[in-house]
Amino acid sequence: MNMSRFVNPFTDLGFKVIFGQPASKGLLITLLNELLAGEHHIEDLCFLDKEDHADNVHDKGIIYDLYCRTDSGEYIIVEMQNRWHSHFLDRTLYYVCRAVGRLTELPPPDTIKIPVEKDTDGMVCESSVPYGSRYRLSTVYGIFLMNFKEDGLESKFRTDTVVSDRDSGRVVNRNFRQIYLQFPYFTKELDECSTLSDKLMYALKNMNNWNRMPDALKEQVFSHLDRLAAKAHLSEGDRIAYDKAVDRYNVSRIVENDIREQAVAEGRLEGRLEIARKLKENGFSIADIVRIAGLSPEEIDKL
Repeated sequence: MNMSRFVNPFTDLGFKVIFGQPASKGLLITLLNELLAGEHHIEDLCFLDKEDHADNVHDKGIIYDLYCRTDSGEYIIVEMQNRWHSHFLDRTLYYVCRAVGRLTELPPPDTIKIPVEKDTDGMVCESSVPYGSRYRLSTVYGIFLMNFKEDGLESKFRTDTVVSDRDSGRVVNRNFRQIYLQFPYFTKELDECSTLSDKLMYALKNMNNWNRMPDALKEQVFSHLDRLAAKAHLSEGDRIAYDKAVDRYNVSRIVENDIREQAVAEGRLEGRLEIARKLKENGFSIADIVRIAGLSPEEIDKL
């Protein structure tokens, strides 16, 4: 039984407790500024309705873990995904594209005041807003914390995607950004974490096993994390919900391991069958094939 003092950030409620409540805003801003260092700096943000009330019936009920807008007008989706599922990258692309699409439904600044003029017949009419104005977009960031390895990404912790020229790599549009963080690839020990970003990633990956915050994490942000993530500070209702979330988390990990082991076993069986097939084609006896491939005579007869 895990006797950690802190909630598991890779459970849905644990993630919400750490980053998704009003008291979490400062910690979330710190995390985002570390991830966007050198690109953008957030002074403040507000949490938005996490549900995308889409017009299409098939799109209704899209839920983002966190959806927020910065003080300078950027929109950020933050999602924690505990386990792999098929078409994960397609879904994250859809989430960000959907958020971008919603921006065109907002009135552009040009429409706040529309001057009037007279047409050739002397009639008063509103001047038209320049066609391209409605497509002036804010930047939308999709940030995805992943507690699994995704085959569609390179085998590394952080992957940044942008819209760029294929040949030169020059960024064509800076308003579309996705950041993928594959935590199984974050293997640094605490003494190897020289930046605040590394220390935050280390804490998120390991805090579920801690009874106290390590002395090396002296920055103020970790004192804040200590207070937010302590199980003792959960309300009775949140504690019950958290225990259920942990159960779901543990079951999902067991199921994922079972699926992985089954895939490995099936792969091994297919490999043995292929070996047996080739041996049989080359005239080896059933006894030799049984000995070499480790299959039963009945399995070999079916080849």
